[in-house]
Formats: sequence, structure tokens, C-alpha cells
Amino acid sequence: MRYDFGSDNTAGMAPSAVEGLARANAGYARSYGSDEITARAADQIRQRLDADAEIRFVFSGTAANAIALSMLAFPFEAVLAHNAAHVCTDETGAPGFFGQGVGLIGLPGFSGRIDPLALKAQLAEPEVGHRQPPAALSLTQATEYGAVYTEEELRHLIEPVKARGYGVHMDGARLANAVAAGFDLKDIPRLGVDVLVFGGAKAGANCVEALVLFDKSLARRLDNRLKQAGQVASKARLLAGPMLGLLESGDWESGGAHANLMAKRLAAGVATRSPYVLAHPVEANTVFVRMPAEAHQRLNALGWACYRFDDGSVRFVCSWATQAEAVDELIEAIAGLN
Repeated sequence: MRYDFGSDNTAGMAPSAVEGLARANAGYARSYGSDEITARAADQIRQRLDADAEIRFVFSGTAANAIALSMLAFPFEAVLAHNAAHVCTDETGAPGFFGQGVGLIGLPGFSGRIDPLALKAQLAEPEVGHRQPPAALSLTQATEYGAVYTEEELRHLIEPVKARGYGVHMDGARLANAVAAGFDLKDIPRLGVDVLVFGGAKAGANCVEALVLFDKSLARRLDNRLKQAGQVASKARLLAGPMLGLLESGDWESGGAHANLMAKRLAAGVATRSPYVLAHPVEANTVFVRMPAEAHQRLNALGWACYRFDDGSVRFVCSWATQAEAVDELIEAIAGLN
């Protein structure tokens, strides 16, 4: 079975990330994040965001998202998110677990973008004592369906939420792909995001994500919170090293750009060479194809790992490691299904 397009998690580490790990592994260094490698990686992120923020490196995006949401809502409150967001569909209740009962309110919207009217309607709902009222908004950039919010689109979602004093979280697991599509990282703090998850794993690192707190008041006893959650690495430099390698080399950005380019190549091939249609515009590194179950099964039988997504379409994901030759092979295979 070929897993080239099963997920951007199926690719290994980018060479610069491996080199960053090897450099971090040399010699001795302070433990628990007080080392030079971790500090340099954090500074690289601050420079890109043009913001003074508290930054910690953790082992997983699920933990980063869930811990972030637990900072923004009390256990008797809820977080607004797209109903297809990772926090709603793929984290096994982790936000509620880390948040000791924090709820999630799913909102609709095409291609994973929250519909502003749906948000407005939810914000207009009266608060009653029998259900969890919203206290925060969670946004995903790029979305689970590969859409990239513009600055204006984000502003129309964030402003009404901030006007009520609610917090804002951004899941940036595929933030490198959003940047490659034209999104400006500096818009994140300018728009009022309180906590960002700056993605590393899908960008070519190992298992590292950065938890970025723009609202430093949230950082009080942050290290205690992370320690209790099992998210403090004793050899933190080995967690931050691959991220540093990606950032200092520029491969965080170039890898995202390559993945997006390969996705556009695949989408163009599917649209022109096969009878199948794209389910969503291709703006980042994911391609969703409307394909009958029988055709999907035949593609799997040919050795291509790809999965049916929540909306019924079949998802193909490109990564920093995707080869143009593999894209062309996949296009041929899809075209031959007819």
C-alpha cells in the first residue's frame, strides 16, 4: 500500500528537521526547556509573528489545542468551532478532558470556514442556566477542508467574539500551508488571537507543535499545567530541534509551498483527466474528490491509501515530501477507474 497521499503525517521528517535534531543531540544542555535550542526556536516563531509571546513546545496538536481551550473557557462554558474542526471530530473529547468539562458548539460553513451568519445567530442565543454558554472561538487555518481564511474573513469572525470579551484560539496544524497560500502570519496577533498552535509535525518536523500565548496573562502557571498534562519534555531541545531546523532553513515555508503546488497539480489532473469533480476549492495542500464508493475501493485495491472524509468525499493530502511523479501516477490511476 502506498501512503503518499493518505495524510501529511505519513511523510517522514524533512532533512533540515533531521539535521536540527542531530545538532540538538550533540553534547550537553540544560533540561526542561531552558536550553539555547528551545530559546532559538521560540525566537524564530516570535520573529515570524512579529509578536512578544510566551511559547512552549509540546508533543501533539491534540494536547496543544485542548490545553489552549482549557485556558479560554471554564468547565461550565463552551467553545465555538466549525463542526468539522479537529477539536470537534478528531480529538476524542480532549478539550472536555483537559478543560474538566468544557463543551464544544459546532457551527456550519462551506469548506471548513465558519459561516459569519451562523456565528452571529449563535451569539444572539440567550444564555440560560441549563446549557453551556460560549466563552471562546476556535478557528482552524488552513481548515480541515483545505480552505484558507483571508484576513477580512477572520476579522469578521473575531471582532464580534472579542466584543463580548471571549477568547480566541487558532489551530495552525497546517499553518505553513496557509502561509504558502498568501496568509500573513503577522495578522494573527493583530486580529486578537489569544492562543495559537503553530504546527510542526505536518510541516516536516517530528511530533512537535508550539503553543503560542499572545495574552501573557494566560501563561500564569503554564508550566504547571503542561507538566500535569504530560507535555513537558525533559530533553526539550530534542523536541524543539527539528522545529528550529525547519525555521532557520526556511523549509517550514518552502515545504508548505511545495505541498500546495503538488495539491494543485493533483487537482488539475483530476479535473481534466477523470470524470470526478472536486468537492472543495484547492487552496492549501488537500484535495477532496467526489468519488463513488466502488471507485474508491478500486483505488485502494490498486494500492493507493486514501480515505473518505466526513462530507463523503475522498481526501488526498500532499506534503513537503510529495513527488511530482507520484502525483502523476495517482492521476493516471484515478483516470483509469472510469
